[in-house]
This record gives sequence, C-alpha cells and structure tokens, in this order.
Amino acid sequence: MNDTAIITGASSGIGAATAEQFIAKGFSVINIARRPSPVAGVVNVAADLGSDEGALRAATECKAHLAADGGRITLIHNASLMLKDTANDCETQALMRVMAVNVLAVNTLNRELIGSMAAGSSIIYVGSTLSEKAVSGAYSYVISKHAQLGQMRATCQDLSGSGIHTAMVCPGFTDTEMLKQHLGGDVDLMREIGSQNSFGRLVKPEEIANVVVWAHESPVANGSVIHANLGQKEH
Repeated sequence: MNDTAIITGASSGIGAATAEQFIAKGFSVINIARRPSPVAGVVNVAADLGSDEGALRAATECKAHLAADGGRITLIHNASLMLKDTANDCETQALMRVMAVNVLAVNTLNRELIGSMAAGSSIIYVGSTLSEKAVSGAYSYVISKHAQLGQMRATCQDLSGSGIHTAMVCPGFTDTEMLKQHLGGDVDLMREIGSQNSFGRLVKPEEIANVVVWAHESPVANGSVIHANLGQKEH
C-alpha cells in the first residue's frame, strides 16, 4: 500500500520541513497551499483555504490523487493565518478571516477526507503554545488556536474505534516566515524571543517536523497535546 501525507501549507517553514521528512520515508506527499512546495516530489494542490469553496475544491483534488489500494493517510493541519490585533480593535471580518483558515478549513478537510482514511491513518494538528495560553497583540490567532485544540480533542472522541488517531503538536517560537512577518523583520526581537526557552534559541522547523512524524507513527499519543518548545520559560 502507498501511504500519503496531506499537508496544508507545505510551501515553507514547518510544512516544507515536514514534507521533506515524509518524502524521505517513501510517502506520497500532497501540499495544499496557495504557493507550491519547494520540496521535490510533492504534488501541489493550489487552494485558498480562506474560503469554504477553496477547501472543498482542495479536498476533491486530493481524493483524486489518493492511492486506489486504500493506503494510510496522515492529514496534517499546518497552514495558519496570524494577524496583529487586540480585543480592543479586532474587527469581526478580521476574526472571520483567521477562523476561516485556522478552524473552518480544518473542519471541511476533515469532513471530506476522513472517509478515505484507513485504519492506521492520523490527523495531526500543528497548534501553538498559544493553543493553551495567550499573549497580547495576537487576539484572533489565540482564539483560533484554542478552538483548534478543541477540534483535535473532539476529533479524537468521534473517531474512537476507527483506528485513526489524532494529536496536536504545539511549537514554541519557531524560525519561520510567519514569525518574521509578525515581528516585522526585527532581528533583535527575533533574538530576544529565541532566548525565552531553556536552550536560548528559536526552534528549527525540522525539529517540529520530527515531532509531527513521530505523532503520526505513534497512536499511543491519540488525543494528546505535544509541547515542542525547547522548555519555554513562563512569565
């Protein structure tokens, strides 16, 4: 049987690093994103996950690429939208934009693809330390990541007995384009943030990819939140 990894946002950062690792393990890898993945051998499904139509179209195209022999699938929800906003100024439309990508597209892909997933498959959510805590200036993102954690736990319960397991990997501050954009490219601030864990550096995307692969291979982690933050210091 041919195993498949379907990864949202495998065009850069954690998603691209995860695609590399699954390719190396002999998986077929499908990237759902607006941009193609730089990883050789990845099948690219161009989609805007900010709309339900885009997520539905992506799911349909993914099913056309799946192996006819019913191989195992890991569906990795990695794509994310992060805006700078607060409880004082977050407009409803901005919150809806973030929820569309971080929560609603996840729901659509799950609903459309679970029926194609054999026992031994997995659904892995790439969350954040902000799935369980909050910081200022990331209001809509914090809300969406808390909701995503609830999705993972509910998915675990609803798939009980199916042989499909779930988990959420929660990275700490990781050296990705999304973090750089959020911080406005401030190198000193990146360095300061990277110092806020026991190892005094930013997490590397490939380190998170390692954990995602482990989570797929480890049904014992079903329903678990896996912290991957180098021992982030609490304030």
